[in-house]
Amino acid sequence: MPEDVLTENAPLDIRFSEEELETAREEIVSFIEDTVDAAGADGAVLGLSGGIDSTLTAYLAVEALGEEGLHGLTMPARVSDDELMSDAEAVAQSLGIPYDVIEIEPIAEQFDKAFPEGVDDRTAAGNVRVRTRAVLNYYVANVENRIVLGTGNRSEAMTGYFTKYGDQAVDCNPIGDLYKQQVRQLAAHVGVPHELVMQTPTAEMWAGQTDEEEMGLNYDHLDAVLALHVDGPLSKAATVRYVDGVTEDHVERVVELVERSAHKRSMPPAPGVSVRE
Repeated sequence: MPEDVLTENAPLDIRFSEEELETAREEIVSFIEDTVDAAGADGAVLGLSGGIDSTLTAYLAVEALGEEGLHGLTMPARVSDDELMSDAEAVAQSLGIPYDVIEIEPIAEQFDKAFPEGVDDRTAAGNVRVRTRAVLNYYVANVENRIVLGTGNRSEAMTGYFTKYGDQAVDCNPIGDLYKQQVRQLAAHVGVPHELVMQTPTAEMWAGQTDEEEMGLNYDHLDAVLALHVDGPLSKAATVRYVDGVTEDHVERVVELVERSAHKRSMPPAPGVSVRE
């Protein structure tokens, strides 16, 4: 078993067995290869943040496509942590993939100039930078006949913790079936350095931002509520009794996040005009 990926206060162990872990790896690698082949593409583009999700996706994509099959992009903004950006480049270099560093702040600043009212809106300004990265991913992908790989996991997707038409503006999500704890486990399994596996997750939408602070609870408790209550059969009360450290407020918070973000997981709605009936 690779180095332990459970945090000290993890209330629920949802790690795979060794056999399940290897099956997950093989299925994800095959999925990436099949998706590229089905698109008639020459490879994939991946935004590298230096975080665990993009790093794991990069490792699996190289296994599926080879070094030249993956083009990495690191796209720092003014709020980007220098250490994370160094990690992103280190990942690209260790995997031997071609990559580019593109500063997105000069691009994002043009949006700020076009609509100055948004500059002081932290969420809006942060989303502009996330969506700028998505545009660049597709620009490179179009030029090189590649697809864009997403880095979203199940925990983020279910709670809507992503920017609509931003970091989920992708062609596929290779690790989209995995809860965050399972992402850490698979990353350790394929050889991602432990310091990256256990790194505090951040979308870097603004300075000092962290995923867990934004969501209102940590990933271990989030995974437990999703697995047992939202995806699983337990009631709110049973979940609270079963999971140490989880309160009714936590469960209600997760359910609210899932329900309020439903639109992010669906195609834009149309009214269903019935004039052809």
